[in-house]
Formats: sequence, C-alpha cells, structure tokens
Amino acid sequence: MKRFLVFLLTIFTAITTLTAREVYILNNSWRLFFKDDNSSDNARFVSLPHTWNTDALSEGGTLRQTTGYYRRTLFVPTEWQGKRLFLRFGGVMSGADVFVNGAHVGNHLGGRTAFTFEITGKVQYGSENTLLVEVSNAYRSDLLPSSTEQNHYGGIYRDVELIITGKTTVSPLYYGSEGVIVTPTKVTTESVEGNIAISLLGKKDQSCEVTLDIVSPDGYVAVTKSVKAKIDGKMLNIPFTVGNPELWSTYRPSLYRVDVMVGADTVSVTTGFRAIKVTPERLLTINGKSLPVRGVNLYHDNKRSGNALTECDYNSDIELIRSMGANAIRSVEGPHAANLYDKCDKEGMLVWIDSPLSQSPFLSDIAYYNSAAFEANGKQQLKEIILQNIHHPSVAMWGIFSQLRGRSPELMGYIKELNTLAKTLDPSRPTVACSDQDGDINFITDLIVWQQSVGWDKGDVADLDLWQTALRGNWSHLCQGVSYGAGGTKGQYSEELVSRNSSQHRIPESWQTRFHEGYVSRIDNTLFWGVWINSMFDFGAVRHHGGVRNYGLVSFDREKFKDTYYLYRTLWNRRDHTLHIVGKNRELRQTNRQVIKVYCSQGVPKLTINGDSVVMHNRSQGVFVTDSLTLSGFNAVVATTPTLRDSTTLTIGNYLRRK
Repeated sequence: MKRFLVFLLTIFTAITTLTAREVYILNNSWRLFFKDDNSSDNARFVSLPHTWNTDALSEGGTLRQTTGYYRRTLFVPTEWQGKRLFLRFGGVMSGADVFVNGAHVGNHLGGRTAFTFEITGKVQYGSENTLLVEVSNAYRSDLLPSSTEQNHYGGIYRDVELIITGKTTVSPLYYGSEGVIVTPTKVTTESVEGNIAISLLGKKDQSCEVTLDIVSPDGYVAVTKSVKAKIDGKMLNIPFTVGNPELWSTYRPSLYRVDVMVGADTVSVTTGFRAIKVTPERLLTINGKSLPVRGVNLYHDNKRSGNALTECDYNSDIELIRSMGANAIRSVEGPHAANLYDKCDKEGMLVWIDSPLSQSPFLSDIAYYNSAAFEANGKQQLKEIILQNIHHPSVAMWGIFSQLRGRSPELMGYIKELNTLAKTLDPSRPTVACSDQDGDINFITDLIVWQQSVGWDKGDVADLDLWQTALRGNWSHLCQGVSYGAGGTKGQYSEELVSRNSSQHRIPESWQTRFHEGYVSRIDNTLFWGVWINSMFDFGAVRHHGGVRNYGLVSFDREKFKDTYYLYRTLWNRRDHTLHIVGKNRELRQTNRQVIKVYCSQGVPKLTINGDSVVMHNRSQGVFVTDSLTLSGFNAVVATTPTLRDSTTLTIGNYLRRK
C-alpha cells in the first residue's frame, strides 16, 4: 500500500512538473554585432540589461543610432515537448524583430513597454536553438516618441525571460501583461468590489477549471472562487468582493496577492485597493482624504548604466527621493521597469506614468504625425502601459500627453481618443497631461499640470504672482498642478545673481538655487493639487551642450547633491531634520562682501564665523540669511541646531595656501 501511494505521488509530481509554469532569465551569453560590421564574426559577448551607447554618457559623447543584432543559443530539452514556450522582453529600445532558428516570430515598436512572443512552433527539441533579436534605436514617423530630450540609447536594456507553461494556461501574450487584469470598481472602508479579467490560452472551445484566490496582507485567503471557463478568445471576467479591506495608502501601503490557477499553472500579481478621486472642489483624494502631492520627474538613465538600469539602481534612486521628502514620481515618456513600481507599491510612493506622446523644447521637432501608423502605435503603447501596470496601487494616474505645441483638429481628436481609451481600460484612475499653452487642449484630461518656466526662459520669478492670479480668475474650474525646474551645474557659480536663458552653455548652480527659492516662496499650494519638480536627477541628453540636461537636484552620477536638493529636503521631509550651508563647496570667493545662507528645518540656526556669533534672519520658510558681511582671508563658518551641525571654510581672495 505504501509502495502504491509512493507510486501515485511520483506520478502526480511528474504531472505537476510537466504542466506547472517555469520562468528562466536569459540575460547571459548574448553576442552583439551591428548592421555596419563586416560580419557577425565581429560580435562581442554582452550580458543583459545592455545598451550599446555607454559612450554617450561621457561629456560631449555622441548617440549611436543604428541597428544592432543580439544572438544567443538556447538548448530546449525533449522533456519540454507538449509544453508552450514564450519569450518575454522587459524592454527593447526602440524597435525589435525577433527570430528563432531564422524564422520571424514577431515585431514590436515601443521602447518602454514589455512584449511577449510564443516560440513553441519554432524550436527544435533536444538540440540548440538560435535566438536573434534585431534592435533599432532610430527615430521613425510611426513610432512614439518622435520628439524627445532623452537619449534613446539602443539595446535590450531590460530582462529577457523564457516562460514555460502547459497547453492550457493564463496567456502571457495579452499586451505584455501577466494576463490577469485587476480592476476595482467600488472601494470603501467596508468593502471592495471589482472585476478580475483573465486572458486564457488553449485549444479553441476547450473547457478548463480556473481557480481564483485573493490573499490578504496578513496571509489569509479573503476570496476564493472556482469557475468553468471555455477557451473562446474572450477575456474571462470574475467579479469579486473583499469585505473589511485593508486599504492601500501612502502611509500604510497594504498589499493583496491575486493567484489565478489553471491546472498546475499559477500566475500571481500583487495589488492594492484604494480610491483615487477628483473632487468637485478640484482636489485629488485617496480614500476620501486630500493628499498634497510633492513629486519629482524621474528620467530613464544614470551615468553608470545608461538606460540599462538595475533593481539596485532603482532602489537607490527611490531611497534618495524619499530622503528628500517627495511622495510621488513621474515616469517621463513611458514606464520604468516593473520592479520600480513594485518598490513604490511597498513604500507608499505615488506614480504618474506618461504616454510617449510628448514634445521637446526643440522647435524643429515634430511630435505628432497625422498618419494611421503613428496613431496606431500610440494607442498600442498606451494599452501596454495601462494593462502592464494596472495592478500597481502606487500608480495613481495615466499621462496622455506632455507639452504639445500643436492645436490642429487632427491632434485634438487623437488626444481625445487616447483619453477615452485610458478611461475605458481603467475607469478607476484619473488621466493627466502636462501643458505649457492655453486652449481647449487643457480640458480633455481629468487633471492638468502646468509646465511653468517664468523667471528662467522669460520674465521674472515675481511674475508667478500675476500668473497665479490669472489662474484663479480664468482657470479655477480645472483640477490643476504645477511643474517647474531650472538648470544648474554643480561646481559652477556666478556672482551675478540673475537668471539666464536655459540655452546658455554655462549654467551655474546659483542660478538654479535662486529660481527654486523664488518658486517655493511664491507657489500657492491651495491652488494646486500637486507640485512636480523637473527633475530629481540630471539625465543624458546629447542634443544639449555637454551631453547632459542639468535640471536635476542631484547630479547624473548621483554623487553630487545640489543646494536645491537640501532646499526641498528642508521643506518636504517631515521625518528627518535638515541643516545645510548653501554654497558651502564654493570655498574660494573673490569679493569681501558676503551673505551666508542656511537651510534649516529646526527653526533659526546658530551661526558662527571664526567663533563669533552672527545674527540670522528668516527670509522664507526654511531659508535663513545673514546681513551683508565683510570678510577676508580664511573664515571658519559653523551652523548648528540642537541636533545637527554643518560647517565650511570660506577663503576670500586668491589665496593659494593657508598661512
């Protein structure tokens, strides 16, 4: 009897192994060669994530826009016969054609979204198979974005997965998603009602058993359902109700797990339940409570990795963003990798994901092409963005466009179509757009964010007061936020304390500091549901002088913190106190007359120069200054609070060494 039982268990285990989903990471053993190489003999070994444009990260570097070929072999064991095989690409910049053993299996246009192809019928079992991915980062009129400041580095810059499933399975092919779409329809403190749409793959008209479990943050099964489903090419919809839910919020990010089982094939997604609303008072609320949004723009690269960002890169970036006190990020021109939003889910960070319909400040750029191919690609990418990220509770809004200059009827109609598409796919979230112009274009989305640059490209920061008065008089019916930023190069300083046009090659950090100080002291927070800083980090932009757009609060290499970082840390971080002497790294100064400025979140700091106390005045919230002082030689400057200390040495005049 025991022997028979063991035999049955062995059979069951074998069947389970045969049909259970397996996922393998295929990041190693790739060889890369280029279209203009003499032959593939010049291929070099690379590991993913990878970009071929790391040379563009050096100052004055160039961006190689070309076609590259990634090739590797894949051994497919005979044991996999009877299974289904899929290749999933987390991101390829920007267009990809995939071949298996010389046979074309699919094409994808869009550099920021994932995609999956089935390769079951193309592989040879019990032998090596050749995978070839043709990648191009060239700009084209049927691929969004067609206008951008960011570098399109080129390459397979996110993970590649091999997915093995049974013949009947939850489909990995549904717009690059997990095939499980969780949509809450009603969220209250008493219950959550919603729908889970499941994409099934199998023999047509075949029936299968689908089991659904919703597991609470505490680990118990809050909902379980089993249904008979027919494979008919349509989504399987399973309504659900969770009683007494733990709602997700920025201060308590409670997460549920949704498990969908088809036989032994299990797909799990993590989600959370919260209600995001735009109120009649033009406020953005989460679970009925107004939340002032303090956000930063996050671009898609750093100096070390280019756009081939790792989970470690994302973790350190989020840590810096949170240390500054921000509670939201904007993914500019498309989504980041999924592991970034996983972290935002866990830490209660809000996310705004843009679509790639955007326009750079270059006047010669064309952002919109009135063609069926261009419009279809924009809709495809928006579907992928939403369906791949809909389960993330941290994602609070879908961006439809950014800073478009055109107003043609065709463009306006297209924007409306995108907005309707987003609302149809996901009625639970608001749509948003970033705009720097007047007109009807601002009335399409649920939320509007004004991109403001007065005091930098034109006018004076004081003109903000006039602009905000005009908003209250003419645009008060809009639910509006504001985005702003200015350039500043760490290590550059100007005694001339005036703003300069952003097209200037030399942009001292002091100009950026004055710009942001002016904005934070004048922005009327009662007028805006959110404030967005452009941007958190400098980013690669070969179209700009030096190859870097220096609008960040932190340098491209994440090693240099500009004064503006400490300004916002002082104002936004309610958990940790901040004390920072402004311009302290500018130790050598030419003029005898000096004003010492300090950012402090603990009231008026104590300041001493060469041991003598100096009176400080409160210029604005968190900003303290001295009167104009006459200094010479070497000066030890020390700022203190009851718990913090900061210091620097100022050298007045051209002293080559200390006496």
